[in-house]
Amino acid sequence: MTIALRCRCGQLRGQVDPGRVAARAVCYCKDCQAYGHFLGTGVLDTAGGTEVAATLPAAVRFDAGLEHLACMSLGPKGIYRWYASCCRTPIGNTPRDPRTSYVGLVRACLDAPDAELERQLGPLRCRVETQSASSPVASSGLSTAWAVCKIGTMIVKARLGGGYRENPFFRPQTSEPVKPVQVLSLQERKALTP
Repeated sequence: MTIALRCRCGQLRGQVDPGRVAARAVCYCKDCQAYGHFLGTGVLDTAGGTEVAATLPAAVRFDAGLEHLACMSLGPKGIYRWYASCCRTPIGNTPRDPRTSYVGLVRACLDAPDAELERQLGPLRCRVETQSASSPVASSGLSTAWAVCKIGTMIVKARLGGGYRENPFFRPQTSEPVKPVQVLSLQERKALTP
């Protein structure tokens, strides 16, 4: 069974293998908040957090609308942040180096009710960078440590086993992103930080 991946307007569609998701988390970091402001689509929760499902890029398959996939970075060394250009729905975040096999899929693109996500992916226990939240949020110390171990193990296995090569966000021959990357200037980045 898969979870549907879908942008808000339905033009970009795909699937996610829930069995390959290592953890679910909410990130309150300033960069995720800036990304939410860049998209301007109500991605952030009331405390400024973004829910993500940490998985392998190989767990993601795009079925339609790939022409709408877009990529940006908050700076010349920042991670790649993927979204649907048609309706500015966030898709996920990847490292710049595809050999680090990771994508944090943003909740907004997972087309399933919360109860279904909890059933297939497990409960949401991990909250990180809570010091940057816009209102008080309890950190999740032990749960965060467990999630980091699971994600780290997933990345190492993909690297050692060669699974990192299966990545819909990068060209296999060149390791370049499948789409041009819009890198924000320092001024553009500052404008997104409240």
